[in-house]
Amino acid sequence: MKIYPCLTPTGYALFLLGLITAPVLGVYPVFVMKFLCLALYASAFNLLIGYAGLLSFGHAAFLGGSAYVAGYAMKTWGVEPEIALLGGTAFGALLGAIFGLLAIRRQGIYFAMVTLALAQMVFFLALQSKATGGEDGLQGVPRGKIFGMLDLSNDVTLYYVVLVIVVFAFLFISRLLGSPFGQVLGCIRENSARATSLGYDVDRVKLLVYVISAALSGLAGSLKALVLGFATLADVHWSTSGQVILITLLGGMGTLSGPLMGAAIVTFLNDRLEATGEFLKNLTSIAWFGMLGQYTTLISGFIFVICVLAFRRGVMGELISLANRRRRTH
Repeated sequence: MKIYPCLTPTGYALFLLGLITAPVLGVYPVFVMKFLCLALYASAFNLLIGYAGLLSFGHAAFLGGSAYVAGYAMKTWGVEPEIALLGGTAFGALLGAIFGLLAIRRQGIYFAMVTLALAQMVFFLALQSKATGGEDGLQGVPRGKIFGMLDLSNDVTLYYVVLVIVVFAFLFISRLLGSPFGQVLGCIRENSARATSLGYDVDRVKLLVYVISAALSGLAGSLKALVLGFATLADVHWSTSGQVILITLLGGMGTLSGPLMGAAIVTFLNDRLEATGEFLKNLTSIAWFGMLGQYTTLISGFIFVICVLAFRRGVMGELISLANRRRRTH
C-alpha cells in the first residue's frame, strides 16, 4: 500500500503557525528549540534510511562533531554565529564524504557496522582531545550576535532564528525529494539492480545523499550547541545514533512528517515527563506519578514496542495510510 510522503499543505501551515505563536502562548522557547534541532536531525536521518534505504549507526558523529566544531569556533575564535553554523554544516558534509567513501559500497548490516565503527573513532577522538573538553565537554559557548545585529542571548530572538533555519532546511528536504533526484532515490531503494540497469551510478547517488544527510545533521548539531551553550560526549555517543533510529521508526519512516512526530514524542518524554508526573501527583495525590521522570528510558522503550507491534508504519505513516483509505472510499 502506498503511503504519501506528506500531510496536506493546510496541516503543515497550521503546524508552522503553532510554532510561530508558541513563545506568545507562553511555551518555553528553549524546549521548542530542542525539539526543532532533534526534528532536523531526524529528518536528515530519514532522508537516508526512509528514501535511500541506508541504515546508518553512525549519525551521532555528524551531529556531535559539528556541535564541537561550531561551539569551539564561537568560544575560542570568537566567530560569528552564522559563520560557525556554516562551518559546522561544512564539517558534517566533509565527515560524511569520508565516511561515505569508506562505507557506501557495503550493503545492509555491513554498511551499518562500518558507520558505527567510524563513529566510535570520532567518539574516541572527542574523549581524548583537549579542545573538546574530554569528559567535561565543551562548556560556555557564547550565542553572540547574528550578522552583527540580532542579539541571540535573548531566547525569543534565538528561537525565531532557529525556526527560520529549520523551516528552510525542511523545505530543502521536501524540494529534494520532489525532484528527479528524489525519484532516483526511490528507484534505488526499491530495486538497486534495476536502477543500475537503467544507467544510474548507484554508488555515486548513495554517496551524495549520505553527504547531504550528514550536512543537515551537522547543521542540527551546530544549532544545538548554539541553543544550549555546550557540546558533550553524549552528542557523539552511539546511543544518540540509536535515538534517531527510534525517532524515525516511531514517527514514520519514509514520511516527511514522521520525524517531526517522533521528535515531538521523544522531546516530551525526555524533558516533560518528570514535570507531568509531578502535576499528576499533585492532582491525584498518587505518589507513584512523582517517579515518572526516573523511568523515561523504560517508558520510551515500552512506547516503541507498542508502536512497532501496532503501528508498523509509525504513527504518521499509519495516519496517512488511514487518510488515504478514507479518501479512496469516498
